[in-house]
Amino acid sequence: MPLSRRGFLTASTAAALALTSAPAHALARPFGRYGSPARRLTPGTLYVDPHGRGDFTTVQAAVTAATGTGRTLVIAPGTYRETVAVDVSRTEATWIGASENPRDVVIVHDNAAGTPKPGGGTYGTTGSATTTVQADGFTACWITFANDWLRADHPDITGTQAVAVKVQGDRSAFLHCRFLGHQDTLYADSMALGAFARQYYAHCYAEGDVDFVFGRATAVYEHCHFRTLDRTDLAAAPYGFVFAPSTAVANPRGYLVTRSRVTSEAPDAFYKLARPWVPGSDPTARPMLTVRDTWLGPGIDAAAPYTDMSATHPWQNQRFAEYRDTGPGAVVTVPENRPQLTDAQAVSATRAAWLGDWTPWEEC
Repeated sequence: MPLSRRGFLTASTAAALALTSAPAHALARPFGRYGSPARRLTPGTLYVDPHGRGDFTTVQAAVTAATGTGRTLVIAPGTYRETVAVDVSRTEATWIGASENPRDVVIVHDNAAGTPKPGGGTYGTTGSATTTVQADGFTACWITFANDWLRADHPDITGTQAVAVKVQGDRSAFLHCRFLGHQDTLYADSMALGAFARQYYAHCYAEGDVDFVFGRATAVYEHCHFRTLDRTDLAAAPYGFVFAPSTAVANPRGYLVTRSRVTSEAPDAFYKLARPWVPGSDPTARPMLTVRDTWLGPGIDAAAPYTDMSATHPWQNQRFAEYRDTGPGAVVTVPENRPQLTDAQAVSATRAAWLGDWTPWEEC
């Protein structure tokens, strides 16, 4: 099974991520088949290696240097403990985990929404993000994005949202990546209410407990694995919620989950599949989630897989639907709690309809 967030932190980071000693091939060729500073993949390629064999030792230093458009970062195996921000000017960027194994390249930090900032105040949910991507055309392959902040270590902090990555740009693709956190792990969002940012996640792994895939992006999750974590701080269900979309009412497409699976470390039926997020910044939001052709494990409450985040915005008034899901968490025992697409409706619930002429699955 993929290493859990809790295991990631309670074991030593190096041992948990098999980074105690670099693989032999990484020692000899830290950038794999992607060249080196002496023989660059392209003139616009920069190399990151924590041991000094690249152009930079931190990801943020490489991002700062990679001005303009179309720059590539090749990142050697290592744990990069830092926060990273890609602003709107750095378009069409590509980040490649050089070993082509996301466990080897980890970008991690430990801020939460309630963590005090050095200059006063707290970070808030957005500010807690380990990595923030605002530029259009961003692609990441074979990288782990993590936030290893834990509630148990900070009982005095009530703002427990701790984002691993916040993605706001249009045409943002993550292929063979991992997202590790607890609450609000993967923030798939946009730059503004009227910006319908398209995002694509394929062959990815995401784990957490509360609303750990959330935001207002137009996002497709294909062949992904979502895993809900066990909790020792709660005595009863629900432990949390996998999805919390906040789709703008004018956006016809929110989250589409297809050919994926949801598993759990928690007891059976202790998790909800989703709840709608209608944020205070957009009280007209009408969250949209379609889960199709996906295996739902016993951790999902099959009788009542959806719940409200606020009684003012009941989930029944939102745009939630399923189609041909399987597994014990997908069994329809209370039909009114499991809205289903018709065959005719399902024809238009595809990645092509969500993403248009953009074909990100060809990127890596």
